[in-house]
Amino acid sequence: MKEPDEHGGRGRQERADAVDREMAARLLPGPAVQALGLWWEKNGAAYPNGTPGAHTIRYTPGRWVEIDPWPEALAATSAGGDASVSRAEVASAVADALRRDAFREALVATYVWGKAKRGTPGGSGPSTLDKILAFDGLDSVLAAAVTAMREHGASQGYSALLGQVPGLGPAFFTKFLYFTGIAIPPAHGLRPLILDRVLARRLRQLAAAVGRAGGHDPDGSIAAWVWSDGNWSPHRYQVYLSFMHAATEQLTAGNSWPSGAAPDLLECAMFTIDWDASG
Repeated sequence: MKEPDEHGGRGRQERADAVDREMAARLLPGPAVQALGLWWEKNGAAYPNGTPGAHTIRYTPGRWVEIDPWPEALAATSAGGDASVSRAEVASAVADALRRDAFREALVATYVWGKAKRGTPGGSGPSTLDKILAFDGLDSVLAAAVTAMREHGASQGYSALLGQVPGLGPAFFTKFLYFTGIAIPPAHGLRPLILDRVLARRLRQLAAAVGRAGGHDPDGSIAAWVWSDGNWSPHRYQVYLSFMHAATEQLTAGNSWPSGAAPDLLECAMFTIDWDASG
């Protein structure tokens, strides 16, 4: 199954496939490579091993007081003020939880890290997570996704989660897959990466520029369709993984990106920077 399409039919999907092929062939344009090189020049000292393990977020433990189970790696919810947690610390917490089949605990660690200090006036972070944790089938869904990812690959793990748990969308369950994939790498294919609205918009910029240049998408409608703000298909997630891994190889072949860098370093960088994709 590729993109869900109610209106465009086969021709629209063929144009999307053509844009995907062009993106895979061209990868990152010059302005993107330059912007990423400048990002590394500024931030490289924080990531000496070429991974974003030191990438740290701040959160407010007291906001999450109603959440159970609560990972020991996170600051106690009774603690006042803010706390911080890095990707490496979340990865360690998830690995520990998975060894105990504590899937909910692993999800909480990744969700809190992903939400950080953000939220809506209605308290979407804690309140949404509380509803997710109340879902009766959550444990079996998470367990099935871990098994699918481990045995068959990242896109199969993605497929096992898509639309299965109310309130748990791709922007957050790909964080669960990403950290799970560090602890339990897939037996086949590429390791999972985080895909959220910000990253999808970066890929939308690239796809729109490629589509215009190649004549497959002169008005950007195909790019807007396939790289929408959410609910991406398993096929789109696989396209994303393939692009990000290939773009990492492109960067490491040059002089402005660390050799041997992991694809999640590119994901981390692309989340924080922008560039003129038309250049």
